[in-house]
Amino acid sequence: MVSRLNPYISFGDSARAALEFYREVFGGTLSIDTFGNFGDKDAPGAELVMHGMLETPSGFTLMASDTPPGMEYTPGSSISVSLSGDDSVELRGYWDQLVTGGAISVPLEKQMWGDEFGMCTDKFGVAWLVNITPAAAQ
Repeated sequence: MVSRLNPYISFGDSARAALEFYREVFGGTLSIDTFGNFGDKDAPGAELVMHGMLETPSGFTLMASDTPPGMEYTPGSSISVSLSGDDSVELRGYWDQLVTGGAISVPLEKQMWGDEFGMCTDKFGVAWLVNITPAAAQ
């Protein structure tokens, strides 16, 4: 898999509706995982979107999520840039440069879904998500 750079939009609680709308606009394949898919299905917010991804026939990739319960949603700061792929060396290199002078909000490490994932804000205030999928998972 080639590394990809694409927008990641955060919503208060309307990511599913937004992604379904974008699928109507752009076409493509939509996949959605909820917080309940990876935790307590009866917990507050279990039905909210933890990660959604629309891949279009034109090659666009749009990702989105809802704000988890307990986290503040601030409209206007709802977009992050996502880097993803299976080239660990390349993506870790980007991560190391992006965090220099910035702040790490989620360390780049293995997550419950099996990928390595981290979140940071660079020195210019831009939010970044880095997801490294194990090559064997492709």
